[in-house]
Amino acid sequence: MSDQIKFIVDNLNKEPFRKSYNLITFDSLEPMQLLQVLSDVLAEIDPKQVVDIREEMPEQTAKRMLSLLGILKYKPPGNATDMSNFRQGLVIGSKPVIYPVLHWLLQRTNELKKRAYLARFLIKLEVPSEFLQDETVADTNKQYEDLMEAFKTLHKECEQLKTSGFSTAEIRRDISAMEEEKDQLIKRVERLKKRVETVQNHQRMLQIARQLRVEKEREEFLAQQKQEQKNQLFHAVQRLQRIQNQLKSMRHAAADAKPESLMKRLEEEIKFNSYMVTEKFPKELENKKKELHFLQKVVSEPAMGHSDLLELESKINEINTQISQLIEKKMMRNEPIEGKLSLYRQQFKRYVSKLRSKSTVFKKKHQIIAEFKAEFGLLQRTEELLKQRHENIQHQLQTIEEKKGISGYSYTQEELERVSALKSEVDEVKGRTLDDMSEMVKKLNSLVSEKKSALAPVIKELRQLRQKCQELTQECDEKKSQYDSCAAGLESNRSKLEQEVRGLREECLQDESRYHYTNCMIKNLKVQLCRATDEMKAYVSSDQQEKRKAIREQYTKNIAEQENLGKKLREKQKAVRESHGPNMKQVKMWRDFEQLMECKKQCFLKQQSQTSIGQVIQEGGEDRLIL
Repeated sequence: MSDQIKFIVDNLNKEPFRKSYNLITFDSLEPMQLLQVLSDVLAEIDPKQVVDIREEMPEQTAKRMLSLLGILKYKPPGNATDMSNFRQGLVIGSKPVIYPVLHWLLQRTNELKKRAYLARFLIKLEVPSEFLQDETVADTNKQYEDLMEAFKTLHKECEQLKTSGFSTAEIRRDISAMEEEKDQLIKRVERLKKRVETVQNHQRMLQIARQLRVEKEREEFLAQQKQEQKNQLFHAVQRLQRIQNQLKSMRHAAADAKPESLMKRLEEEIKFNSYMVTEKFPKELENKKKELHFLQKVVSEPAMGHSDLLELESKINEINTQISQLIEKKMMRNEPIEGKLSLYRQQFKRYVSKLRSKSTVFKKKHQIIAEFKAEFGLLQRTEELLKQRHENIQHQLQTIEEKKGISGYSYTQEELERVSALKSEVDEVKGRTLDDMSEMVKKLNSLVSEKKSALAPVIKELRQLRQKCQELTQECDEKKSQYDSCAAGLESNRSKLEQEVRGLREECLQDESRYHYTNCMIKNLKVQLCRATDEMKAYVSSDQQEKRKAIREQYTKNIAEQENLGKKLREKQKAVRESHGPNMKQVKMWRDFEQLMECKKQCFLKQQSQTSIGQVIQEGGEDRLIL
């Protein structure tokens, strides 16, 4: 499943979808978003499927997708019960249903595009047998089937031409060679004309060739008439058979004619006619109205004139200059690909020169057309004036003929002269061209036979080469399929081995970290054991100095020191608590004294800055103000 999702994401990120998915974002899509992705892929295969599923009912979405998948011949895995689950999963946007469909579609997009295109023309429309009894419906159905067969033939020929290997350059060379041969044949025919004029009784020979051509034309005309009569007879027989079948069905219906059956038949006809009137014909009328509105809109749009073409040409030139500048900049950045880009640059220069030559030809032709239009307007006006004068003269001539009693004489005379002139011209042209054409036909037939004989070995060799090419292509496809299967197997084995290696590496890293942790713990335990052994030796030793070095003795000494320090701190705390009240009172007195001194300072400063109003006398430590 992971390989399948990876394939889907890679193809959706490419052209023409250009999504920006990764495995996580694609797997986290909602069912509605997943159905929209499937609808976009189906729209790439069949452009009629371009739909926003938010504006469509779920049943309609499922029906549309199922019908197209049926046309594309997609086979869901499983039996009939799985088919119902497949439909339900397609409606709700289930991932186990959507992923295989996307994988199948993206694997063969080009093939499915071709199949969807052919399905539009090759899916036969089934017509009920009771409708085919109508002659018009039957003829239309036959024409429909004939057109379908003709489409099949043309499509096969088109595919054969695509795979035949012919190129436009070869066709152009063949056309130029044929034109040269045509010019040579015309020159040879002219030379033969000059030679025939010197031959005795050439008029008699021309007359015999003329009679032969007339007889051949008559024979072809009779063969065509015979074929037409055969076709008419065939249609008449078919019409007779249809009428006999209708007569038989009517007799059978008349034999079983009962009031209930007649009423039932009439009700069915009424339902059918009401359906045609209320549903089918209004829809067709609405479609025709839409088509008419679209055509009117197209007609109402202004046609492109010379100024529009010049504007488009200027835009093309600007874009071409921008492209050339970009190519030059890229060439400056990437010098190693100079050889590859030179070919494209030359092609681009040829295209620009060709476009400029076509533009100049277009301007000349447009100028010639304008001159022709002006001349045409002048000639049209002249023709109108001459017609008016001719009508006046004819009117005068008719009045004169009526007066003389010979009305219609001039018209009859003109017709006779015109017919005799046409007859003489036709006879002369026939006499000149019949012999030439017969001689030319002989020459062309001989030339065609020579060309065929000359091309026979080439065609034979070409057939052999085509057969060999087909065999090599088949062998290449087989080898490619073998390579793909082998590559897929190796890829799967590689992925399995990578997973195993990854797992073993993780186990190795875990074991290594566990090993280092165990070594560290062992070292710590050794150090602790060493310290415990030393402590035990010092504690058991009879030497007082060794005992003092023991950790227990040091901890005991530290505990005693800390207890003494705590005792001193508690005594100090008690003294502080006892002296806290008097000390706070003394602090308050000092603050009041500070405020009093600040007030005196302010008064002294104010006395120095203002005019003396009274006299301050200090006696006995007191200050008195005398005004």
